[in-house]
Amino acid sequence: MTRPLSQRNWPWLLAAIIVALLFLSQTISIEMPIDDREIGTIDDVEALSERSDINVLFVLEDTLRADRLGAYGYERDTSPNFDAIADRGIRFANHLAQSSWTKCSMASLWTGLYPTRSGVTRLDHGLPEEATMPAEVFRDAGYRTAGIWRNGWVSPTFGFAQGFEVYDRPVSGPLPPEVRRDNPTVHAGGTDLDAVAAASEFFRTKSNRPWFLYLHLMDIHEYMYSEESALFGTAHSDVYDNSVRYASDVFGQLVAELAQTGQLDRTLIVIGSDHGEAFRERGLEGHARNVYRETTEVPWIISFPFKLDPGGVVDVRTANVDIWPTVFELLGLGAMDDTDGTSRLPEILGALDATRAKPHPDQETTFAHLDQTWGQNGMEPSPAIAIVEEPFRYVRSREARGEIREELFDRTNGNAELEDVLSREPEVAARMRESAEDYLSWEAAWEQDVPSLELDELELNNLRALGYAIP
Repeated sequence: MTRPLSQRNWPWLLAAIIVALLFLSQTISIEMPIDDREIGTIDDVEALSERSDINVLFVLEDTLRADRLGAYGYERDTSPNFDAIADRGIRFANHLAQSSWTKCSMASLWTGLYPTRSGVTRLDHGLPEEATMPAEVFRDAGYRTAGIWRNGWVSPTFGFAQGFEVYDRPVSGPLPPEVRRDNPTVHAGGTDLDAVAAASEFFRTKSNRPWFLYLHLMDIHEYMYSEESALFGTAHSDVYDNSVRYASDVFGQLVAELAQTGQLDRTLIVIGSDHGEAFRERGLEGHARNVYRETTEVPWIISFPFKLDPGGVVDVRTANVDIWPTVFELLGLGAMDDTDGTSRLPEILGALDATRAKPHPDQETTFAHLDQTWGQNGMEPSPAIAIVEEPFRYVRSREARGEIREELFDRTNGNAELEDVLSREPEVAARMRESAEDYLSWEAAWEQDVPSLELDELELNNLRALGYAIP
């Protein structure tokens, strides 16, 4: 059971407020600290499983598209600090989120199960207690576990606190004047600097045990930016880029704090995202509406307790369900039970040494899923699904009149998947259609049905404040 912050022994509450005030009174650092970690090798990667001193920092950047990062080929300088970590670690070049809606996506990320198997696809769904969460694995292995979250879709209400000794929203501190001026409506919910302040206090809490810390950050989702990060214009898409730059600056501050406490050289950093964001590529904006490329292609980056020179790139198709199977094998914590995800340690080793690469199946099949009626209790489920087998993406959804719509996109030559080639690729379409029917027939992994939760008006209003149209 996760206790309220005020009832625990760790002196976080007052300390976090003090640290937040110190943080927020200063300009956010733009560049990463000098990286004085030692250069590691493929042997050091393999040896991680034999070490007992490795911390794990999982940074979830809500609403971050992969293709808006320099490390993923974006021409704008939106992400210097994310890029620096990627250049010295491992970047997964073709990575799929399992939904374009946070709760569904995070349920898959944490359990390693695709949405039909996690069962968490609608407004009132929550994870059952029988689900084994990564925080439980870390806790049982002797790690301290803490989660600091700013998105209500991952609140304890929905079962996401399982295994965490501490699981809280960060205390909101006062905004710097320049941020308050540029973002006049944000003051009520705080910023990611509040989460960084809480993380900083956590880093300073003495312990003889390794730790696992999850930070769920929201400034990109809220289009937060500062005067320093306002580099790219004022159109909708430009402001998003400004916010990515701001998030990169905040991330740099987080890594600086980790370095200042002497823990950077024994911390595995994992960066991921729950979904992307659309900018009218198909006439729609935002997310939680479809499962096209712009809302489901996200980054996955791993930084080791040492830097790689050069870093590695995994080109094979991967998915969020692969994250924890990979981390657990890296750390020697065993395999997750009954997951759809796969450890990508063999691909990591192959990216660092071509002679270690192992052959892959011709098709790596991954799935994204969004129930188009997820927020409308009483309505029949209407799943939109994407099946990705490089270079193709098959999308199946239901139109307003109830008719099934099928689309097929070919990303050969790196295109944006805007041209439907279904009629030109009948054999591919037939194979994908069969995969879709098979996927939709899968049953949830739990012995009992997923919990159906009664949400009070306060919880609903908190979720509406994120911009979701909940009746």
